[in-house]
Amino acid sequence: MTTESRFVVVGGGLAAAKLAESLRDNDFDGALTVIGAETQLPYERPPLSKEHLLGKQSLADFTVQSEQWYRDHEVELLLGTSVSAIDRSSKTVALPDGSTRPYDKLALATGSRSRRLPIPGADAEGVYMLRTIDQSDALLAMFGSARRLAVVGAGWIGLEVTAAARAAGLEVTMLEVGSVPLQAALGEPMGTVFGELHRAHGVDLRCGVKAAEIVTVDGKATGVRLADDSVVDADAVLIAVGARPNIELAADAGLAVDGGILVDESLASSDPDIVAVGDIADQQHPVLGQRVRVEHWATALNQPAVAAQTMLGRPATYDRLPYFFTDQYDLGMEYTGFVAPGTTTSLVVRGDTAGREFVAFWLDPGNRVLAGMNVNVWDVTDRIKELILSGEPVDPQALADTSAAL
Repeated sequence: MTTESRFVVVGGGLAAAKLAESLRDNDFDGALTVIGAETQLPYERPPLSKEHLLGKQSLADFTVQSEQWYRDHEVELLLGTSVSAIDRSSKTVALPDGSTRPYDKLALATGSRSRRLPIPGADAEGVYMLRTIDQSDALLAMFGSARRLAVVGAGWIGLEVTAAARAAGLEVTMLEVGSVPLQAALGEPMGTVFGELHRAHGVDLRCGVKAAEIVTVDGKATGVRLADDSVVDADAVLIAVGARPNIELAADAGLAVDGGILVDESLASSDPDIVAVGDIADQQHPVLGQRVRVEHWATALNQPAVAAQTMLGRPATYDRLPYFFTDQYDLGMEYTGFVAPGTTTSLVVRGDTAGREFVAFWLDPGNRVLAGMNVNVWDVTDRIKELILSGEPVDPQALADTSAAL
């Protein structure tokens, strides 16, 4: 690339910041612009439901780069700005003020937004969602004044916010449509472990229930009415029913999308001059042999280095296994690998589930390891990766035997 080249990154999170960093680290000295919808400098999101909500970290602790870094590396920041359209024929992006920015290479790192719940009262005062630092700040402030919190949804965000709320002394009722928390992500046996964890910490967890309405008085939430017409009283309500990838900009520009932006092994989209990273990237994974879209921190952290190489016209492949983690109360967990929805698997547990100190493995019908989850057991992630990447069948009994080395 010449010094006259113009690269534009659309997005204001970890992936956007790491992409700018990777481009400069790889000697790209052309014009580089990062356009983010939020007014804050790009920051990491896991602390929003963990350390920040527990009062242990401030925004500065998880801001990716300082303002001075962007100045020193001649990265133009357009914050509080949403790109309204991409014109691939003229290779420009349109901004809200009617102006356009030209690009030679474009990166999309637009992330996800909270999934809305289409029920009456969902927009009332006292109803919260969590995706941004402003929303995390609002929750933290609410912790100081509310006594009872109702949480709709027992996925990762719902569980982590619940743990933080209990630490702050709130009474929490968690409402989950599935039979256990995390049913879609982990299945019933492991979902049960997380359910028991929260009940042990005083959470009123109700599974198999459906929220029908946010009850309000004078426009403020006072509880949740369930489908059976019973009401859960609350001073505040958190809606945590998943996320939607922000792919509308790409779809409107005619890029190939299918739940995410379709990208190849190098993270290039159907337009070779446009890459996509993070939550929105539905990648053809070279190791897993299927399309994978992962809405987790490690993807936003690691994909940009490969995308930068692709933008610079160099061969690159993103082949890392999916990885994510959670911290709730005294439970720490890491998950490595990928189990596609609908896949037939068997579960092997190594260790003590009742004591919440174990490793769980998901095996395919041929006894090959697809994924592993370590709970309060550390320094085993590399071994789990090796088992997955080997593609070799394992002996389930040996795998479950804690006296046998992984």
